[in-house]
Amino acid sequence: MIEVYPKIWVGDAWDYETYASRFYDFAVVHACKEPYHRQAVGYRGRAAPKDHPEYLVAQRDNRLMLNMIDSDNPDFFSQVMIWQALKFIEEHHGNHWRVLIHCNQGESRGPSLAMLYLSAWLGVIPNESLEEAEQRFRKLYPNYHPKAGIRGHLQECWEQYRNE
Repeated sequence: MIEVYPKIWVGDAWDYETYASRFYDFAVVHACKEPYHRQAVGYRGRAAPKDHPEYLVAQRDNRLMLNMIDSDNPDFFSQVMIWQALKFIEEHHGNHWRVLIHCNQGESRGPSLAMLYLSAWLGVIPNESLEEAEQRFRKLYPNYHPKAGIRGHLQECWEQYRNE
């Protein structure tokens, strides 16, 4: 678990389970379907029902669970899901919470959201291009290794995220 900006942490599921879950002042973005979104929504089988009101995002108190899989297909990543995650981070960070953004292994989805927040919302790393942001973010978080799906989504939507 690495603090990439004051009160913004990036890590993996182990970091959440062994550290952040034990402290009251952490808000958490679970950028992974398993097991957090599944547990929050309570579905069995392969996926949540597409007509469920929390199909993409479920919030429970200071935790946000995303139905986000680490697919190689950019189409599996929803702007709705990512916008809600960014707004959740902004709200909690702005209210002086420590925020942990994590996925299962701490390499792809969670770090990608953290990088997007630092560049597009806070402007503390370059946001002229995804490549510039990634280069700077890797200095803060060397474990950043986005898979093709999340990276492809960011590449396709970079201008929209950075201009909001």
